[in-house]
Amino acid sequence: MNTLREPQERLVILGVAESDSHAVANHLIRMQLIEHGFTVINLGVCTPLSDFADALELHPEAEAVLIGSLNGHAHQDLRTLPELRAAGRLGRPVVVGGNLSVGSRKSEADLQRLYDLGVDHLLPDANELVLLLDMLQAAKAAELQNG
Repeated sequence: MNTLREPQERLVILGVAESDSHAVANHLIRMQLIEHGFTVINLGVCTPLSDFADALELHPEAEAVLIGSLNGHAHQDLRTLPELRAAGRLGRPVVVGGNLSVGSRKSEADLQRLYDLGVDHLLPDANELVLLLDMLQAAKAAELQNG
């Protein structure tokens, strides 16, 4: 018997870091994701990390948590990520994008501090987001297939 399966909904949780009120990029990214077939739970601006964890509990089918930060205070805003991860509350890839540190000069140390908190992926260019999500989905499918 040959049955057709409905394509699985692709859902992501999107928002802007707690100290950041930059809404335009958030809306543009939301629109881009929707155009590529994603369902987007958009938490908006000034979102505490615990709200991302709460949204993931409400939507456990989400494939990633996407956090924007344009004011450069991502490290401070994500300081509770290790505790939330240890409590099992953010068990999806956490992708952070935007202006990830204060000042015009960025260093590898600034990025490493975010990875050290438990951020899985850093994206300075939002145009790379859909490709990253597709790669994560393919890796997860391969992992499930190989078992």
